[in-house]
Amino acid sequence: MMTRAFRTAAVVGAGTIGLSWTALFAAHGLTVRVSDPRPDLDEAVTEALTRYAPHLAARGLDVTGLADRVRIAADVTEAVRDADVVQENGPERAEFKRELFATLTREAPAHALLLSSSSAIPSTAFTAQLPDEAAARVLIGHPFNPPHLLPLVEVVPGARTGEDAVRAAVDFYTSLDRTPVVERVEIPGFVGNRLQNALSREAVSLVQQGVVTPEDLDRIVTDSLGLRWATVGPFLGAHLGGGPGGYRHLVEHIGASMQSLTDGPAPDADAQERLIGAVEKAYGSAPYAELSETRDRRQLAVLDALSETTGTTTPKEEN
Repeated sequence: MMTRAFRTAAVVGAGTIGLSWTALFAAHGLTVRVSDPRPDLDEAVTEALTRYAPHLAARGLDVTGLADRVRIAADVTEAVRDADVVQENGPERAEFKRELFATLTREAPAHALLLSSSSAIPSTAFTAQLPDEAAARVLIGHPFNPPHLLPLVEVVPGARTGEDAVRAAVDFYTSLDRTPVVERVEIPGFVGNRLQNALSREAVSLVQQGVVTPEDLDRIVTDSLGLRWATVGPFLGAHLGGGPGGYRHLVEHIGASMQSLTDGPAPDADAQERLIGAVEKAYGSAPYAELSETRDRRQLAVLDALSETTGTTTPKEEN
């Protein structure tokens, strides 16, 4: 199957996320048409392109003539008329998106990929009224703010999204040097925001209980978990935390004590074994020494980058 060509993008909704998408799309050579009812749209787009251009240049992109590739559209119809891809960034209300996507599927070309930056609402919640052929090209492309810098995009198909659209979305975001991750089960908040929300709930609780101050809690995260998660995720980090024995060793030795921190029953043995097996399948084939060396090298790179703004220095690894 041929890869789709993406030449023209429509950005519908020019808040913080929409403006960031606009700069990223334009920096990758797309013609971008922006629509938003805000009265200062022209000024907001100009200011965003000026502010984000150095960020994009630092990532190796040619930002010469960036503004020349962006057009202000009079309305949604004009913005999407010739679009190969539409990135919607409207209010987080299902009814609003329901009405908007009815317009998008009617006014955009039949080949246009229709993506929503929705933070929590699955696309099935606002596409039920659409005919099958229209719903087939609608799905979630949820970024993290700001999308011109943070690479992750959660690609979440709806109940009637076609596989062609899923593949096209992955191709599109990959062409922008993003990291698309396909999530096959629709769940409110998707994965990233559910993880973020879980940590936020515990952070609020700890501060409200007087266990720690807000600034010290932030310091705990930035000087431990934040640094670790910049280089490895929770499961790879736990796998390495088990040493050469990996995730299985970690669960066997501290699993019970960690479970005591969590409300609810402990996972049954079969579920626990399935989880261990999944982690071992993901990471068990690589030697512990190789994985840990990569983690440590990346960790030092992060610490060195942070030291440039704090004035501190990080000990270098010896050769």
